[in-house]
Amino acid sequence: MISVGIYGATGYTGYELIRLLARHPAVTIGFVTSESQAGRPLNHIFPQAPAYELVAAAEAPLAEVNLVFLCLPHAAAAPTAVAALNAGKRVIDLSADFRLKKQAVYEEWYKVAHPAPDWLKTAVYGLTEFARADLPQAQLVANPGCYPTSILLALQPLLAAGWPLSDPIIADSKSGVSGAGRMPRQHTHFVEVANNFSPYGIGRAHRHLPEIEQQIQTWQPDAPPLIFSPHLLPVPRGILSTIYVQLQLVVSSQYSVASEVRGLYEAAYGNEPFVDLLPEGEVATLGHVVHSNRCALGLTLAGNTLIITCAIDNLIKGAAGQAVQNMNVMMGLAETTGLL
Repeated sequence: MISVGIYGATGYTGYELIRLLARHPAVTIGFVTSESQAGRPLNHIFPQAPAYELVAAAEAPLAEVNLVFLCLPHAAAAPTAVAALNAGKRVIDLSADFRLKKQAVYEEWYKVAHPAPDWLKTAVYGLTEFARADLPQAQLVANPGCYPTSILLALQPLLAAGWPLSDPIIADSKSGVSGAGRMPRQHTHFVEVANNFSPYGIGRAHRHLPEIEQQIQTWQPDAPPLIFSPHLLPVPRGILSTIYVQLQLVVSSQYSVASEVRGLYEAAYGNEPFVDLLPEGEVATLGHVVHSNRCALGLTLAGNTLIITCAIDNLIKGAAGQAVQNMNVMMGLAETTGLL
């Protein structure tokens, strides 16, 4: 059995991770932490949760586990990661602290000095479908953000094939309110969200933008610039990204172009357990994916514009589920263990 610890158990992502790991056949949960709720059982916070006792991070029995998950805010996660790594533990970090490879980029976007810059280049970016070769040896995995997961899975086959594209790539993304975290804020208050639909962080303002751009450039260094427009949906969970890509070609036969593009996606995802390429003519919806680790992809060609719809559950495939996927590969387990 693999013994794991979870730092930051009382946020939405931490609780989702505990739900998945508590039923995982190869895992035992060694400890769960919370600074604000230490000393209380988890089921006093989430009534359907197991009755694990919450402990402060400083009191967590780190020596007793093999691997830790960090469900902590950015800047707070890195020191905990380093302490665990120095103790010989493997780490999956669900914060943004190790996703960006360049220290200056991290500090520009997160407005804090990076507390462990030496680990930035060695951390494995854990988009599982494209990180499998690196995960078995990884000591530190940077779990991707939820918006980046939805956009990068949608774009990878096209970018990796080197298909020539025109400016710009447009990602119009919508997230359920749980993506904003459990800490109450005015814009996520029920009265503000219900019967409303609002953009936020548009332009070049959202912190996930450099993460998405970094990975796009690893697949196609001369890729067009990205316009990323996130929105807040009045639903608890789920992300739907609609992505517009201008193909550089003259459409003499739309059917043949559509077939060629679809062939790229079938080759990339035909054997993937958690990525579903939907039948021709079908578009992705939240209904395809919520409460699962699935990613649903739909392809539509309108002239030279490829419209990709991609849906994931932001708390599972966009966070906790992908973290378990990464753990499974790291530890030599079947990738689907505990997730189907």
